[in-house]
Amino acid sequence: MSTTITAALWMIGAIVSFTSMAIAGRAVSFELDTFEIMMYRSLLGVVVVVCVAGFAGTLREVRLNRWRLHLARNMAHFFGQNCWFYAITVIPLAQVFALEFTAPLWVLLLAPLFLGERLGWQKLIFAAVGFVGILVVARPDFNNLEPGILFAAAAAIGFAGTAIATKLLTRTETITCILFFLTTMQAVFGVVFAGFDGDIALPSPASVPWLVVIGIAGLVAHFCMTRALSLAPASTIMPVDFVRLPVIALIGMAFYDEPLDIWVLVGALMIFGSNYANILREARIAKM
Repeated sequence: MSTTITAALWMIGAIVSFTSMAIAGRAVSFELDTFEIMMYRSLLGVVVVVCVAGFAGTLREVRLNRWRLHLARNMAHFFGQNCWFYAITVIPLAQVFALEFTAPLWVLLLAPLFLGERLGWQKLIFAAVGFVGILVVARPDFNNLEPGILFAAAAAIGFAGTAIATKLLTRTETITCILFFLTTMQAVFGVVFAGFDGDIALPSPASVPWLVVIGIAGLVAHFCMTRALSLAPASTIMPVDFVRLPVIALIGMAFYDEPLDIWVLVGALMIFGSNYANILREARIAKM
């Protein structure tokens, strides 16, 4: 099996985790704000990462020599994740995910500048088809943009910066090191921003299981994404995430009575088709 296909399989693990996190995030949004969600998620993450790394004997891999890049990565992610948690509460899930999926387009454009990856005309065509599919699904009214749409679009920019920084970190740092700084830095960010108004809400017993899902799913998603980025170019792997769109559209229809019309299916098919063609192309090149 080629490394591109293996990386794509790791990204599927990230898709399942991100989808679970969206469902759990919407469940707790009625009593916790986005900063509080991020705080509880990150504090749980610190416990899990330290325990697992301690058991595996990999805590010694944590080092400070690239702390500035870790800081930049986690600032971008904290920004993007907070925007994302807000967006999933105010607009349909399929619309959030569709706009979030502009992140691979940002990665595609930024990868040559920050990662030294080649940007060929075929990748640009695949990205263009995927972007058109996103517009077909989201169909935003540019004359009267809802706040949720703006926040979802901002989340995509934050996630693109996260992906670029993660790819740079995978060249020298281990997954344990990356996840350790992910959880600890964002726990600090969460405490600071959640407590800025002097009022941090405690979760109810009903919300605790959902927060556990958010914390575990977030870690698993980043583990899978980091593994994928360590195996293949970012501009190739990130578009795999497009598969999340039809999945979350069906979930939104089944559980939240969100409409699923023909244009959602058409756009999803365009997104999936461009993504699949890109994966096949990269797998074929890897075999040459």
